[in-house]
Amino acid sequence: MDKPMNRIKEVLEERGIKQTWLAERLGKSFCIVNSYVCNRRQPSLEVLFEIAKILNVDPKELISNQTSH
Repeated sequence: MDKPMNRIKEVLEERGIKQTWLAERLGKSFCIVNSYVCNRRQPSLEVLFEIAKILNVDPKELISNQTSH
């Protein structure tokens, strides 16, 4: 699979955090966050780092190792 993927969904599930909570903290709509979580779209690096900060994880934990380029 050469489509970029992220692990936001896995990290949210591991921590028992709802997408709606993350959306509120990011100041983005649920639809945008849901599209990140479902890998329909990828957050910018700036947003990815913001998500990592909110979730208190290393940004590398949010990036899937399945990306091949």
